Amino acid sequence: MTAAASRLLPLVFGVLMAVAAAYRADGSAVFVAAAAVVAVAWSVWWRPASTAAVLLTVLTVALAGPVEMFTALAGLSAAAYLVVRHTNPTAPTMVSAVGFTAAGTVAVAVPATVPWLPMAAPLALLVGYLVAVRPYLAARR
Repeated sequence: MTAAASRLLPLVFGVLMAVAAAYRADGSAVFVAAAAVVAVAWSVWWRPASTAAVLLTVLTVALAGPVEMFTALAGLSAAAYLVVRHTNPTAPTMVSAVGFTAAGTVAVAVPATVPWLPMAAPLALLVGYLVAVRPYLAARR
């Protein structure tokens, strides 16, 4: 990545992140979103400000309560922003970010009218965790 792209691309993703989170924001959420944009601009010179920008964006989402798709866009932009700001992005990183955003978007967009689904979700996560760590546990034996 060229020097100009390494400075411009994080700025684009950071501003997109803050603006998407500020959709339909009012009151104090507007000020928090503005602080997030300032932190994005500041992160060009001081990298830790990028973490503050993402945290301010999360606070903006909590205060403003934007539409789910804009929240998903803000989250995807935040992931891309942090990856591009701190390191060179790889294909698996970006595919994972887009995949998890798509899965979260589908989970929000598809109405679930099954009353026991919230009870099954923690068990499904536990099973997924056990499947993921299984190779590591087998290597210890």
